[in-house]
Amino acid sequence: MSAQHTAQKTNAMRILDAAHIPYAVQAYDDNTNHELENGAALRLAQKLGADPAAVFKTIVMKTDSAEICVFCVPADSEVSIKKARAAAGAKSLEPVKPAQLAALTGYIRGGCSPVGMKRCYRTFIDESAILHERIYVSAGVRGMQLCLAPDDLATAVHAHVCPIASKP
Repeated sequence: MSAQHTAQKTNAMRILDAAHIPYAVQAYDDNTNHELENGAALRLAQKLGADPAAVFKTIVMKTDSAEICVFCVPADSEVSIKKARAAAGAKSLEPVKPAQLAALTGYIRGGCSPVGMKRCYRTFIDESAILHERIYVSAGVRGMQLCLAPDDLATAVHAHVCPIASKP
């Protein structure tokens, strides 16, 4: 599957292009409601017509030592704080506040891609990703998703693939 050329190339797409990583772009209607507790990721999976277990949301968290870490988990799951702490070797984790997200990553809530953040943060992808031939992650803007092989995503962001998700 080769990259589709869209009118709007995001930083995430440019990075994947430069690394010769194949991906597809899928656009969707964005309703701008991105409150995690309201099931935004599950609604997104419906809009894409995709299995929620193959649509990965990107959660940015801060450790007790103020390190920023990135966690990618399926839309039908949440980050297990216990598992994520163990993976990151942290005593505590807390989500980065939406107001701080853009300054740290260059992205806004609902358009946060694990690819192309302002800095290269340690990234963890839930091990369930490897059960899918292709997974979806944000393309870096609301209204666009990248579809790519989980191994390619892990390579692009130097991710640790490990158990970090739990069902709500």
